[in-house]
Amino acid sequence: MKRLLALILAALFLCGCGKQEVQPPEVSTSTPAVVEKEEDIPPVEVIEPDPIEALLEEMTLEEKVGQLFFVRCPGENAVEDVSSYHLGGYILFGRDTKEKTANDLIQTIASYQSAAKIPLLIGVDEEGGTVVRVSSNPHLRSSKFQSPQKVCSNGGMEGLVADTAEKDRLLSALGFNVNLAPVADLSTNPNDFIYERTFGQDAETTAELVEALAAQMRQDSMGSALKHFPGYGNNVDTHTGIAVDTRPLEQFRQEDFLPFRSGMAAGGDTASVLVSHNIVECMDAQLPASLSPAVHEILREELGFTGVIMTDDLAMDAVSAYAGDGSVAVMALAAGNDLVLTTDYRTQIPKVIEAVHCGELDEETIDAACRNVLEWKQALGLI
Repeated sequence: MKRLLALILAALFLCGCGKQEVQPPEVSTSTPAVVEKEEDIPPVEVIEPDPIEALLEEMTLEEKVGQLFFVRCPGENAVEDVSSYHLGGYILFGRDTKEKTANDLIQTIASYQSAAKIPLLIGVDEEGGTVVRVSSNPHLRSSKFQSPQKVCSNGGMEGLVADTAEKDRLLSALGFNVNLAPVADLSTNPNDFIYERTFGQDAETTAELVEALAAQMRQDSMGSALKHFPGYGNNVDTHTGIAVDTRPLEQFRQEDFLPFRSGMAAGGDTASVLVSHNIVECMDAQLPASLSPAVHEILREELGFTGVIMTDDLAMDAVSAYAGDGSVAVMALAAGNDLVLTTDYRTQIPKVIEAVHCGELDEETIDAACRNVLEWKQALGLI
């Protein structure tokens, strides 16, 4: 028995010698990683693409040039021309609204917009008084809008603002998004051609009134067109001939520029500026203001305007003689305009495209103007 017990103990001893010792895990002496809290992690900045730049990059030269034309609505093929010429917009005159009911006009404008790849500017001259393209139709309003002078004399600033708001409501309901107003010109002389369309007040008072109207139009998302830069003064009618302004530059700075400055500030990104065809000798003795790089430089650099600049109607006699080959729109864009107002767009658009192809007009000029137009449309809620 003792021998058996000794054998068992020996076997157990041999098994214990063959067993491997389990080593304890090594303890790291390095500094443990710091786990950042969620609030400590900076957010990743997501840069949204600029929709205007994206749109511009997709457009052909023909599409970009077409956007620079804000044209008189033609009597025929108006719907077809929207897409054929890639037009920036239509301006409607009395013949386009005459005898139409509100529904007729709404449907007509809607047909133009339906044909457009990029929504159209739809403009009209509804100043009140002698220039009333919409309210002259009794189907659209029971009476014509009164002139700014008359409204001001009866209701003062408050009356003018209320009158502007009513215009904006009516025009917006019909499908318009630009009213080519207010008139920012100065005149206190009833014998002046432009007098009836002005406020008939001095520079400071006119500046206050223009500021109030431009601000109301901005609030109503109605595009405004401050006209007629650099200030019409006592010049003759440029619809029928050339007007030469001999006033000194300092007079413009002290008087005529004031309403434009206040209107541009109050109108912000919904305001544009319309340039006259007057030859203003102190700025450019050779060219009408609408075709003058010097006048546009003053508007951009001295007055600091960054929005859309448009010509007065290039069909007027005051500019017809300045482009020997008929390419007056090329001159207008080279001068610094963003929008060309004309009746003759079917001739002028191909001339602008040709001028780019032959190097007479830089495509960068087209791009810059088109960008301004698209940004204006964006500000008006069209894009």
